[in-house]
Amino acid sequence: MTDEGNSRPKKDSFAALRYKDFRSYLGMRFFFTFAYQMQTAVLGYYIYALTHSKMSLAYIGLSEAVPAVGLALYGGYIADKYEKRKMLILVFTGVIFSSLVMFITTLKSASPYIPATWIVPILYGMIFCNGISRAFYGPATFTVYAHSIPREVYPNASTWSSTSWQLASILGPFTGGFIYALAGGITSNFIVILTFLAVTFVLVYRLRKYPPVFVPKESIAKSLKAGINFVFGNSILVSALSLDLFSVFFGGVVALLPVFAQDILHVGAQGFGLMKMASSLGAALTMVVMVRFSPLNKPWRNLLIAVTGFGLCIIGFGLSRSFILTLVFLFGQGAFDSVSVIIRGTLVQLLTPDHMRGRVSAVNSMFIGSSNEIGDFESGLAAQLLGTIPAVLFGGSITMLVVIFTYFKTRKFLPLALSDFHKIDPDKGETI
Repeated sequence: MTDEGNSRPKKDSFAALRYKDFRSYLGMRFFFTFAYQMQTAVLGYYIYALTHSKMSLAYIGLSEAVPAVGLALYGGYIADKYEKRKMLILVFTGVIFSSLVMFITTLKSASPYIPATWIVPILYGMIFCNGISRAFYGPATFTVYAHSIPREVYPNASTWSSTSWQLASILGPFTGGFIYALAGGITSNFIVILTFLAVTFVLVYRLRKYPPVFVPKESIAKSLKAGINFVFGNSILVSALSLDLFSVFFGGVVALLPVFAQDILHVGAQGFGLMKMASSLGAALTMVVMVRFSPLNKPWRNLLIAVTGFGLCIIGFGLSRSFILTLVFLFGQGAFDSVSVIIRGTLVQLLTPDHMRGRVSAVNSMFIGSSNEIGDFESGLAAQLLGTIPAVLFGGSITMLVVIFTYFKTRKFLPLALSDFHKIDPDKGETI
């Protein structure tokens, strides 16, 4: 379609949504993310309320990150080798089981049968099980996403996918905090969580079957090594993943929000929900804008600008003692992070060959998908050792140093347009 008197094609902001499988994928991702973010938020608040230990927040991230990272490469291998819809059905069966056990554990009627000293270990155990599921969820959905739309629609699809994720991330924690405060506990949250997971399970059946595009003719070790070598042999991919890894690892403050809500700002469960919501609200609104105004005209330059803004907002958050100002900095953090997510997601999709998507997604998951949880562990440990405020300022400062280092190492990518990345043949693994 072209504008009258203009030879250039008219931009279609809804291009990705015109594909049925992508719409099913988007719905599945929205409802799962809503349930997952809601569960993560209320579990952190609940466990900190029980223990009043910053290390207990660190262990939440560690419990999920250990299996997610440890099994990520194997999950990528399986995603390349097996049918994806069946794989997702098994993944969501495991997630629903874990949430059901957590629901039963937090029931007051279960207290005569479950000693109080068992509650937190059981929750950690189910978080560990969710980490196992995540190791297979990421590579499978990465492949479904890539095959549900043509390559030329990837930038538009990345914006819609990230917007859906951020919208769910807004509603999940906010709803969790509101229900927690209204109902006086965590148990009611799990009714909503389990309902949304059931909807997710149904949506998986709407996906068509995605047969394997990779039939291994070598050992699993050699196959996994090929995926690792591909990523680390591509200077663009490894630079993008490293930048995100270290900025999220040191700059993440999500794990410490229960401490700020309960001990520093004294805003309670509803205030905690608003703090969790602010970052995702900033991200979602920014992504809506990016549907029309893409940050991909100079992707690498814009990526460095976005991570710089992210680091500055973390420092501002650590210095703030005003609840309103804290929400502003969290909003800015989410806005800048969303730009980074769009750019990195598009580049990874463009530069990954079809037969290696599961394994590359697994490496991506090890860098990015679990960097939040590992970052949560780092945040809790740093807060325990340095104090909460110094830990946040330390993380923001390290993020700024990472950006400076990356700038000097990757200056040759700064002037490149998205069209330059389109010219790269992913099967050859070429770099510019």
